[in-house]
Amino acid sequence: MYNTYISAAVAAVVELILFFVFDLSWWVSLMIGLIALAITLVLLSRITMKKVMLALETAGKDLQAQPPRFEKAVRELKDALQYGKWQFFVGGQLNSQIGMIYYMKRDFSNAFPYLEKSFFKNWAATAMLAVSYMKRQKKDKMISTFDKAVQWNGKEGMLWSLYAYCMNESGESARAKEILGKGLKKIPGDEKLKDNLECLEKGKKMNMRAYGDLWFQFHLESLGALQKHQMASMGGRMQRRMSVRR
Repeated sequence: MYNTYISAAVAAVVELILFFVFDLSWWVSLMIGLIALAITLVLLSRITMKKVMLALETAGKDLQAQPPRFEKAVRELKDALQYGKWQFFVGGQLNSQIGMIYYMKRDFSNAFPYLEKSFFKNWAATAMLAVSYMKRQKKDKMISTFDKAVQWNGKEGMLWSLYAYCMNESGESARAKEILGKGLKKIPGDEKLKDNLECLEKGKKMNMRAYGDLWFQFHLESLGALQKHQMASMGGRMQRRMSVRR
């Protein structure tokens, strides 16, 4: 984006000066211009990414606070969206984070437009978008989004299971088994994928709770089930702390 345009302009100026002022050959001027382009692009990219990382770190601290400062984190990330005009893929990464925060808060209507603009390599955000399409009865969109997600994140076992789960919930049991089979080709030793495939072959429900918090963040179970899981997690943490004190 802007960083690329500025770098190209710098390279063009360097080439013209070397060719017309210093009377260097065109190919030498071109080579030096390309070097100038690369150096300028690297420097500008580092400056931009430093600002983006600062925004992400600040938002991360807000989310880890007790209680989490969700709105403040979202504001930090939205302010950083301005850097999307300067560096490729920055906008998609920030939109992914904003969409995921809204989604995990169950604010699905606000999450959706950000998830639509999410970075394709962020498998969790892309999966949340696919689930959103399923909830909106847009099965074709759900499938194409999941296909894109597994294409770029084929080593994520949870993603394959989630894709299969959504297909099974959409009445496509055979397709769900096929998806798990593809997942096992990518990750042959994944026990959770094997277990879920066996469940479907026996006509049972998939064991998605084996993924723990990773599964519950997609809000595909009832709010009551999520609350029970959170209470159980809290109880487990308290027991571990007591055992450490003893």
